[in-house]
Amino acid sequence: DYVIEHLADDDAVLVIDETGFLKQGKASCGVARQYTGSAGKITNCQIGVFATYVSRHGHAFIDRALYLPKEWTDDPDRLEAAYVPADASFATKPKLATKMIARAIAASVPFRWVAGDTVYGVGAIEQQLRRAGKGYVLGVSSAHVFRSWGKRPPVAGTAADIARTRRSSDWKRLSAGAGTKGPRLHDWCYLELAELEAEPFNGASAGLWTRGLLIRRRIADGDLAFFTTWCPAGTSIETLVAVEGHRWAIEDSFETAKNEFGLDHNESRSWHGWHR
Repeated sequence: DYVIEHLADDDAVLVIDETGFLKQGKASCGVARQYTGSAGKITNCQIGVFATYVSRHGHAFIDRALYLPKEWTDDPDRLEAAYVPADASFATKPKLATKMIARAIAASVPFRWVAGDTVYGVGAIEQQLRRAGKGYVLGVSSAHVFRSWGKRPPVAGTAADIARTRRSSDWKRLSAGAGTKGPRLHDWCYLELAELEAEPFNGASAGLWTRGLLIRRRIADGDLAFFTTWCPAGTSIETLVAVEGHRWAIEDSFETAKNEFGLDHNESRSWHGWHR
Protein backbone atom coordinates (compact mmCIF):
# COMPACT_ATOMS: atom_id res chain seq x y z
CA ASP A 1 0.00 0.00 0.00
CA TYR A 2 2.81 2.41 0.88
CA VAL A 3 4.70 1.75 -2.35
CA ILE A 4 1.62 2.17 -4.52
CA GLU A 5 0.63 5.37 -2.70
CA HIS A 6 3.95 6.95 -3.61
CA LEU A 7 5.10 5.24 -6.81
CA ALA A 8 1.92 4.19 -8.66
CA ASP A 9 1.92 4.64 -12.42
CA ASP A 10 -0.11 2.91 -15.12
CA ASP A 11 3.02 2.38 -17.23
CA ALA A 12 5.00 0.76 -14.39
CA VAL A 13 7.03 -2.43 -14.81
CA LEU A 14 6.91 -5.36 -12.40
CA VAL A 15 10.38 -6.91 -12.32
CA ILE A 16 10.89 -10.50 -11.11
CA ASP A 17 14.25 -11.86 -10.00
CA GLU A 18 15.90 -13.96 -7.32
CA THR A 19 18.80 -13.54 -4.92
CA GLY A 20 20.73 -15.80 -2.58
CA PHE A 21 21.38 -15.69 1.16
CA LEU A 22 24.58 -17.50 2.10
CA LYS A 23 24.30 -19.75 5.16
CA GLN A 24 26.60 -22.07 7.13
CA GLY A 25 24.19 -24.49 8.83
CA LYS A 26 21.29 -26.73 7.81
CA ALA A 27 18.48 -25.49 10.07
CA SER A 28 17.41 -22.25 8.34
CA CYS A 29 14.25 -22.77 6.33
CA GLY A 30 14.94 -23.65 2.68
CA VAL A 31 18.73 -23.78 3.04
CA ALA A 32 20.52 -26.20 0.70
CA ARG A 33 23.49 -26.50 -1.61
CA GLN A 34 22.20 -24.76 -4.71
CA TYR A 35 23.32 -22.26 -7.33
CA THR A 36 23.06 -18.57 -6.51
CA GLY A 37 24.15 -15.67 -8.69
CA SER A 38 25.04 -13.82 -5.49
CA ALA A 39 28.07 -16.10 -5.12
CA GLY A 40 28.32 -17.20 -8.76
CA LYS A 41 28.47 -20.87 -7.78
CA ILE A 42 26.70 -23.75 -6.03
CA THR A 43 26.93 -23.14 -2.30
CA ASN A 44 24.96 -23.50 0.94
CA CYS A 45 22.26 -20.84 0.80
CA GLN A 46 18.61 -19.84 0.77
CA ILE A 47 17.03 -18.50 -2.43
CA GLY A 48 14.35 -15.84 -2.40
CA VAL A 49 12.25 -14.74 -5.40
CA PHE A 50 11.33 -11.05 -5.31
CA ALA A 51 9.05 -8.63 -7.17
CA THR A 52 10.08 -4.99 -7.51
CA TYR A 53 7.69 -2.27 -8.63
CA VAL A 54 9.42 0.15 -11.02
CA SER A 55 7.87 3.39 -12.24
CA ARG A 56 9.01 6.86 -13.28
CA HIS A 57 8.66 7.85 -9.61
CA GLY A 58 11.10 5.24 -8.23
CA HIS A 59 11.30 1.56 -7.36
CA ALA A 60 10.79 -0.71 -4.36
CA PHE A 61 10.15 -4.33 -3.42
CA ILE A 62 6.46 -5.27 -3.13
CA ASP A 63 6.59 -9.07 -2.67
CA ARG A 64 8.89 -12.00 -1.87
CA ALA A 65 8.75 -15.77 -1.61
CA LEU A 66 11.23 -18.26 -0.18
CA TYR A 67 12.15 -21.11 -2.54
CA LEU A 68 11.94 -24.56 -0.93
CA PRO A 69 14.10 -27.22 -2.65
CA LYS A 70 12.65 -30.71 -3.02
CA GLU A 71 14.89 -32.03 -0.25
CA TRP A 72 12.84 -29.79 2.03
CA THR A 73 9.37 -30.44 0.64
CA ASP A 74 10.06 -34.20 0.73
CA ASP A 75 10.89 -34.05 4.46
CA PRO A 76 7.74 -33.38 6.58
CA ASP A 77 9.68 -33.32 9.87
CA ARG A 78 12.03 -30.65 8.56
CA LEU A 79 9.10 -28.57 7.31
CA GLU A 80 7.35 -28.80 10.66
CA ALA A 81 10.49 -27.83 12.56
CA ALA A 82 10.78 -24.64 10.45
CA TYR A 83 7.04 -23.85 10.83
CA VAL A 84 6.36 -24.13 7.10
CA PRO A 85 2.57 -23.90 6.51
CA ALA A 86 0.88 -27.23 5.85
CA ASP A 87 -0.33 -26.12 2.40
CA ALA A 88 3.17 -25.23 1.18
CA SER A 89 4.48 -27.67 -1.42
CA PHE A 90 7.31 -27.75 -3.92
CA ALA A 91 7.07 -24.86 -6.38
CA THR A 92 9.58 -23.88 -9.06
CA LYS A 93 10.86 -20.32 -9.13
CA PRO A 94 8.64 -19.48 -12.14
CA LYS A 95 5.65 -20.87 -10.20
CA LEU A 96 6.50 -18.61 -7.26
CA ALA A 97 6.69 -15.73 -9.73
CA THR A 98 3.23 -16.49 -11.16
CA LYS A 99 1.80 -16.42 -7.63
CA MET A 100 3.37 -13.02 -6.95
CA ILE A 101 2.09 -11.62 -10.25
CA ALA A 102 -1.38 -12.95 -9.40
CA ARG A 103 -1.24 -11.30 -5.97
CA ALA A 104 -0.24 -7.97 -7.54
CA ILE A 105 -3.12 -8.15 -10.02
CA ALA A 106 -5.59 -9.15 -7.28
CA ALA A 107 -4.45 -6.17 -5.21
CA SER A 108 -5.09 -3.84 -8.21
CA VAL A 109 -1.43 -2.84 -8.43
CA PRO A 110 -1.19 -0.66 -11.55
CA PHE A 111 1.43 -1.92 -14.02
CA ARG A 112 1.61 -2.43 -17.76
CA TRP A 113 4.67 -4.67 -18.13
CA VAL A 114 6.58 -7.54 -16.55
CA ALA A 115 10.32 -8.06 -17.03
CA GLY A 116 12.50 -10.98 -15.93
CA ASP A 117 15.57 -13.00 -16.83
CA THR A 118 15.83 -16.43 -18.45
CA VAL A 119 14.61 -18.30 -15.36
CA TYR A 120 11.17 -16.78 -15.87
CA GLY A 121 11.01 -16.42 -19.66
CA VAL A 122 8.73 -19.17 -20.94
CA GLY A 123 5.63 -21.19 -20.13
CA ALA A 124 3.04 -20.36 -17.51
CA ILE A 125 4.14 -16.75 -16.97
CA GLU A 126 3.62 -15.91 -20.65
CA GLN A 127 0.11 -17.38 -20.65
CA GLN A 128 -0.75 -15.69 -17.35
CA LEU A 129 0.32 -12.25 -18.60
CA ARG A 130 -1.51 -12.61 -21.93
CA ARG A 131 -4.72 -13.48 -20.07
CA ALA A 132 -4.17 -10.48 -17.77
CA GLY A 133 -3.63 -8.06 -20.66
CA LYS A 134 -0.05 -7.29 -19.60
CA GLY A 135 2.95 -6.85 -21.88
CA TYR A 136 6.26 -8.53 -21.18
CA VAL A 137 9.95 -8.64 -22.01
CA LEU A 138 11.27 -11.94 -20.62
CA GLY A 139 14.71 -13.44 -21.08
CA VAL A 140 15.09 -16.75 -22.93
CA SER A 141 18.07 -18.96 -23.76
CA SER A 142 19.89 -18.89 -27.08
CA ALA A 143 18.36 -22.32 -27.83
CA HIS A 144 14.76 -21.12 -27.49
CA VAL A 145 12.88 -21.63 -30.78
CA PHE A 146 10.94 -18.80 -32.43
CA ARG A 147 8.68 -18.92 -35.48
CA SER A 148 6.83 -16.24 -37.40
CA TRP A 149 3.39 -16.79 -38.86
CA GLY A 150 0.58 -14.92 -40.57
CA LYS A 151 1.62 -12.00 -42.75
CA ARG A 152 5.07 -11.64 -41.23
CA PRO A 153 8.24 -12.53 -43.23
CA PRO A 154 9.21 -16.17 -42.58
CA VAL A 155 11.47 -16.60 -39.56
CA ALA A 156 12.16 -19.94 -37.86
CA GLY A 157 14.91 -21.36 -35.69
CA THR A 158 16.65 -20.90 -32.40
CA ALA A 159 17.22 -17.40 -31.11
CA ALA A 160 20.95 -17.76 -31.78
CA ASP A 161 20.37 -18.96 -35.36
CA ILE A 162 17.99 -16.06 -36.06
CA ALA A 163 20.50 -13.56 -34.68
CA ARG A 164 23.16 -14.84 -37.10
CA THR A 165 20.90 -14.05 -40.08
CA ARG A 166 20.42 -10.41 -39.15
CA ARG A 167 21.99 -7.76 -41.38
CA SER A 168 23.99 -4.87 -39.95
CA SER A 169 21.11 -2.53 -40.90
CA ASP A 170 18.74 -4.52 -38.65
CA TRP A 171 20.54 -3.35 -35.50
CA LYS A 172 19.91 -0.12 -33.66
CA ARG A 173 22.13 1.37 -30.93
CA LEU A 174 19.94 2.37 -27.99
CA SER A 175 20.28 3.10 -24.29
CA ALA A 176 18.46 0.85 -21.83
CA GLY A 177 18.53 3.71 -19.32
CA ALA A 178 21.03 5.73 -17.34
CA GLY A 179 23.76 3.85 -15.50
CA THR A 180 26.44 4.90 -13.04
CA LYS A 181 28.76 5.68 -15.97
CA GLY A 182 26.18 7.21 -18.30
CA PRO A 183 23.73 5.68 -20.81
CA ARG A 184 23.70 1.85 -20.89
CA LEU A 185 24.22 1.49 -24.63
CA HIS A 186 23.81 -1.77 -26.55
CA ASP A 187 22.93 -2.74 -30.10
CA TRP A 188 19.36 -4.05 -30.39
CA CYS A 189 17.34 -5.93 -32.98
CA TYR A 190 13.58 -6.50 -32.81
CA LEU A 191 11.59 -8.97 -34.91
CA GLU A 192 7.81 -8.88 -34.98
CA LEU A 193 6.80 -12.52 -35.43
CA ALA A 194 3.00 -12.40 -35.44
CA GLU A 195 0.05 -10.17 -34.71
CA LEU A 196 -2.77 -11.71 -32.71
CA GLU A 197 -6.14 -10.55 -31.49
CA ALA A 198 -5.93 -9.98 -27.74
CA GLU A 199 -9.57 -10.87 -27.04
CA PRO A 200 -9.11 -14.69 -27.02
CA PHE A 201 -6.57 -14.26 -24.22
CA ASN A 202 -8.33 -11.47 -22.34
CA GLY A 203 -11.97 -10.63 -23.00
CA ALA A 204 -11.49 -7.13 -21.59
CA SER A 205 -8.79 -6.36 -24.14
CA ALA A 206 -9.31 -5.57 -27.78
CA GLY A 207 -7.09 -4.99 -30.78
CA LEU A 208 -3.93 -6.56 -32.11
CA TRP A 209 -0.96 -7.54 -29.96
CA THR A 210 2.45 -8.51 -31.30
CA ARG A 211 4.51 -11.58 -30.44
CA GLY A 212 8.18 -10.86 -30.95
CA LEU A 213 11.87 -11.49 -30.36
CA LEU A 214 14.17 -8.82 -28.96
CA ILE A 215 17.95 -9.33 -29.24
CA ARG A 216 20.57 -7.39 -27.30
CA ARG A 217 24.21 -7.29 -28.45
CA ARG A 218 26.97 -6.01 -26.22
CA ILE A 219 29.08 -3.42 -28.02
CA ALA A 220 32.42 -4.47 -26.49
CA ASP A 221 32.41 -8.17 -27.38
CA GLY A 222 29.24 -8.96 -29.34
CA ASP A 223 27.77 -11.09 -26.54
CA LEU A 224 24.06 -11.72 -27.18
CA ALA A 225 20.99 -11.89 -24.96
CA PHE A 226 17.47 -12.83 -26.11
CA PHE A 227 13.99 -11.86 -24.96
CA THR A 228 10.50 -13.04 -25.83
CA THR A 229 8.07 -10.12 -26.06
CA TRP A 230 4.32 -9.50 -26.05
CA CYS A 231 3.04 -5.97 -26.59
CA PRO A 232 0.29 -3.94 -28.27
CA ALA A 233 0.78 -3.75 -32.04
CA GLY A 234 2.81 -0.71 -32.99
CA THR A 235 4.92 -0.72 -29.84
CA SER A 236 8.37 0.66 -30.70
CA ILE A 237 11.68 -1.07 -30.11
CA GLU A 238 12.62 1.92 -27.93
CA THR A 239 9.74 1.10 -25.57
CA LEU A 240 10.71 -2.58 -25.34
CA VAL A 241 14.35 -1.68 -24.70
CA ALA A 242 13.26 0.69 -21.94
CA VAL A 243 11.14 -2.07 -20.33
CA GLU A 244 14.07 -4.50 -20.41
CA GLY A 245 16.28 -1.77 -18.99
CA HIS A 246 14.03 -1.52 -15.93
CA ARG A 247 15.48 -4.83 -14.74
CA TRP A 248 18.48 -2.96 -13.33
CA ALA A 249 16.17 -1.61 -10.62
CA ILE A 250 15.79 -4.95 -8.86
CA GLU A 251 19.57 -5.41 -8.83
CA ASP A 252 19.81 -1.96 -7.29
CA SER A 253 17.17 -2.98 -4.75
CA PHE A 254 19.12 -6.12 -3.81
CA GLU A 255 22.40 -4.22 -3.50
CA THR A 256 20.92 -1.42 -1.41
CA ALA A 257 18.90 -3.74 0.82
CA LYS A 258 21.87 -6.04 1.48
CA ASN A 259 24.54 -3.38 1.91
CA GLU A 260 22.54 -0.79 3.83
CA PHE A 261 19.63 -2.61 5.46
CA GLY A 262 20.94 -6.08 6.31
CA LEU A 263 18.70 -8.07 3.94
CA ASP A 264 21.25 -10.89 3.89
CA HIS A 265 22.21 -10.63 7.58
CA ASN A 266 19.03 -12.16 9.00
CA GLU A 267 19.44 -15.13 11.33
CA SER A 268 15.81 -16.23 11.25
CA ARG A 269 15.36 -20.00 11.07
CA SER A 270 11.61 -20.24 10.44
CA TRP A 271 9.41 -19.78 7.37
CA HIS A 272 7.56 -16.89 9.01
CA GLY A 273 10.76 -15.30 10.27
CA TRP A 274 12.23 -15.19 6.76
CA HIS A 275 9.10 -13.70 5.23
CA ARG A 276 8.86 -11.06 7.95
